[in-house]
Amino acid sequence: MPLDVDALQARLRAFAAERQWQPFHTPKNLSTALMVEAAELAEIFQWMTPEQSLAVRGDPALREPIADEVADVLLYLLQLADHAGVDLAAAVEHKLAKNALKYPAPGTGSAM
Repeated sequence: MPLDVDALQARLRAFAAERQWQPFHTPKNLSTALMVEAAELAEIFQWMTPEQSLAVRGDPALREPIADEVADVLLYLLQLADHAGVDLAAAVEHKLAKNALKYPAPGTGSAM
């Protein structure tokens, strides 16, 4: 299913409003919450070898906890972008273009 960023951000705004969380959803607090959730995702992989981390795709016991933390990271990122006035689609396109110039593919002079 395609990800509708605008619809998700609207759902997140409504969810927060229903719980009267808006005063707490500042860019500072959302960026901190994002880092906490990213750390919880990293914790799943913390003591795995690189080979073990590559094998998690086939491990149903790890799929749900990883999916939960990935979703938490994405949801906080969506809220942060929304509250900071960042157009995610435009920001991603701009950053990909900057990365292509900064890191050209070998032998092509361009990464993209």
